[in-house]
Amino acid sequence: MLTLGPLAFAVPWALAALAVLPVLWWLLRVIPPAPKRISFPAIRLLEGLRPEEDTPHSTPWWLLLLRLLIAALVILAIARPLIPSGTAIPAGGPILLVFDDGWSSARDFEARRDRALRILDQAERENRAVALLTTADPMPGQRREVDLSPAGALRSTLGALQPKPWGRNLVAVGEVLDGATLAPDTTVVWLREAIEAPGADAFGDRLSQIGPVVVIDSADSGPVWLDDPDPAELALTAELRRGTGVGDRVVGVRAIAEDGRVLTRQSAAFEAETDRLTVAIDLPTELRNDVARLEVEDENTAASVFLMDERYKRRPVGLVSARDFEGSQPLLDDLYYLDRALDPFTEVRRGDINSLLERDLAVIVLADAGGITFEQRQTLEGFLEAGGVVLRFAGERLAASGADEGTDTLLPVRVRRGDRTLGGALSWSRPEPLAPFDADSPFAGLEVPDDVTVSRQVLAEPSIDLGEKTWARLLDGTPIVTAERRGEGWLVLVHTTANADWSNLPLSGLFVAMLRRIVALSQGIGGSNERAMPPYALLDGFGTLGGPVSGTEPLPSAAARAELGMPAIGPRHPPGFYGDESAREALNLGPSLDGAALASGTPDGAARQPLEAGRDTELQGWALALALLLAIIDTLIGLALRGLLTGRFLTAGGRGAAAILLAAALLAPGSGQAQQAQQPTDPEAFALQAAAEMRLAYVLTGDTWIDGISHDGLAGLSDELTRRTAVEPAPPFGVDIESDELAFFPLLYWPITREQPELSGTAVARVNDYMRNGGIIIFDTRDQYEVTVPGAAGGSGLRRLAQLSQSLDIPPLAPASPDHVLTRAFYLLDTFPGRYVGGTVWLEDERVRSSDTEVSPVMVGSHDWAGAWARDQQGRPRFPVVPGGELQREMATRFGINLVMYALTGNYKADQVHVPSILERLGQ
Repeated sequence: MLTLGPLAFAVPWALAALAVLPVLWWLLRVIPPAPKRISFPAIRLLEGLRPEEDTPHSTPWWLLLLRLLIAALVILAIARPLIPSGTAIPAGGPILLVFDDGWSSARDFEARRDRALRILDQAERENRAVALLTTADPMPGQRREVDLSPAGALRSTLGALQPKPWGRNLVAVGEVLDGATLAPDTTVVWLREAIEAPGADAFGDRLSQIGPVVVIDSADSGPVWLDDPDPAELALTAELRRGTGVGDRVVGVRAIAEDGRVLTRQSAAFEAETDRLTVAIDLPTELRNDVARLEVEDENTAASVFLMDERYKRRPVGLVSARDFEGSQPLLDDLYYLDRALDPFTEVRRGDINSLLERDLAVIVLADAGGITFEQRQTLEGFLEAGGVVLRFAGERLAASGADEGTDTLLPVRVRRGDRTLGGALSWSRPEPLAPFDADSPFAGLEVPDDVTVSRQVLAEPSIDLGEKTWARLLDGTPIVTAERRGEGWLVLVHTTANADWSNLPLSGLFVAMLRRIVALSQGIGGSNERAMPPYALLDGFGTLGGPVSGTEPLPSAAARAELGMPAIGPRHPPGFYGDESAREALNLGPSLDGAALASGTPDGAARQPLEAGRDTELQGWALALALLLAIIDTLIGLALRGLLTGRFLTAGGRGAAAILLAAALLAPGSGQAQQAQQPTDPEAFALQAAAEMRLAYVLTGDTWIDGISHDGLAGLSDELTRRTAVEPAPPFGVDIESDELAFFPLLYWPITREQPELSGTAVARVNDYMRNGGIIIFDTRDQYEVTVPGAAGGSGLRRLAQLSQSLDIPPLAPASPDHVLTRAFYLLDTFPGRYVGGTVWLEDERVRSSDTEVSPVMVGSHDWAGAWARDQQGRPRFPVVPGGELQREMATRFGINLVMYALTGNYKADQVHVPSILERLGQ
């Protein structure tokens, strides 16, 4: 690259063509322009003849300069002139591009990739080789290498690069550099992450030994991530962390269900010099147990997502007793110790069996319930079949209830009448301690205190399967806890009391730990973590769940982790869910980042550049445009010198030019922009036309190509509505949400682009008012083609929509149900295709919809519906639809018609949902 003052040339060898200009000067001088044509007078031969000759022998000097200027501009354009941004990499030999691709790079990964591509552009212009070196550990089977390659060859590699859901390993990268051979004039460019990594100082010194170092990093306040909340806390909280040494910052946290519904959103603010923040997630128990993940808005990293497994679900437990809980001696009450032991990690409810089961329950506890009626027994058996846990404690009533005769079927084993007491007929000489728990018991791994003893118990009748049903024994081998599988649930019996009458077990911490394990049985994970758990669904670098990745390993069992510790998060154990459909355990990145801080400082002698630096200003297009303009002027001058610019010529030429321009306008594929210009710009005229006729509208994004597609798509849909229905919309309008009134339009189509600016307070207020007053906004992220991993949450468009909509009053969303009114508003449909198929269409969650709303104010999809509806001026489709062809386009059109009917008529066809039940009642 050649630099001349503030101007640089990417292809400087093309400037050699300027040497041809003197030759061109000479040729233009010796070749005169064509002579002026004069009509020959056939009759008046002599009259008016002029004796002088005006035939030129050379081109006029000013015309010669004009043509030389045109040639010079073309040559300069070929040389690709540009104005450097001032952040270019110093000239020299090869470039070592060190690209940090750890978890914190995901939040601005596209900006990092773009900056790296610009470095490759400069290297390609200067004919410099580049070696790309990433710092996060690669996936299993891959390895790091320092290989110099032509800059152009690395574009595809850089384009395929994705952030890793784990941190950097600078120590390993330093070892790779120690074994590499690099030229002494190598320049090092380090695209550094915001979070410091172990060994950063030594790594910076190692880079300085290679050559000049340029450090490029972001100037923002750094990432925010989620730490581990205490699962024993009654309230669900989000524990936010960030790097130290940063100022005030407001963040938002969302609780999201497994089906993608946003259950709640909370916001809070970090104060200056504060790196920890606790945000309460206020949800009722039923919704709390639906939370599958917490995530920090606008972060999009693996650490900004916290996956919630069964450990974080708060299971409601119902306490049933034959005695009043509010007795005069609470320490002797059956439920006192149970209530105290269960309260820290469950929601405890009290009442009779029927009232407790009016709401969802995980466990029902019966403390010495001697007489259980037949109806109650049937109710509890149904509860067990559905997956609940019934926990019973022994006592005087159970011992005297005649259970040995088989009248009580709600026992896992047959028990003897009476009890074994200290000093009785069936007695021992001293209180008996508990034996260590068996390896296959749900209590395995719990330490038994030496001072926990039992003085009375209900004995189990010996049977062949008694050993299999025994979870805990006394030291003499007699069962103290037995259990049996009933349907999908568990029936558990503790052979002593729930208070301190027969044992001091309720006074110990072991009692709490045993209850926690029993409550866990209602979650379907009993004993699941006692085995290695294979990868089930893993997070990528952007915090999106996908399928298992080749080379990952199972999560070790709880016993192995207790002995060896939790495995480090990395290529072998990425963050995500481990297990299977019935039992999953979450491995999160955030808790492993304790003590993480912002990266600071630079290697000795290194230059520092901001990641947000401006681009080089390309002048090639301007040079070609100016050359074209001068060429047109030269042509007109030539015509004038030849006497061809007469009035008749101008008239005929004008008509021809007008015909050409009209044909070009009719054939132009992006005719939407021209038609868009026809809508009024005056606010009063805009309001008058918008209110005079029903018409659809779309949001102007600032991208003329996307706006043209939106216009042509809604225009095509309007034509189909006119042809197929009684609705006859006027041509669509493009609206500026910052200034235009939105209330005139029943439906607003909003395509999402990466470059859309943030919404101002005025725009947010306008959009919120529009949704509150019955308007429908169709958010089309148009990124379904990017989603290639099953279970992925979406592409770049969805991430940009999440950023744009954080201030909007968007209600909780859920996937469109098969019986939604939108499926039958005009046509009967079961899918909502656009230019693309697949993906999820999101509408307002009908379970939480307020009574004053008839339609969903928001619809979110990724299908590029306008692209499927768009047609040119001849009525031909502008874009192909994949993979279904014209049949898919027809279904997309039908969906568009249903959508407009839904916006205009609301839920007037909602009663069709109830047709099957109505017909069933009528006996048809």
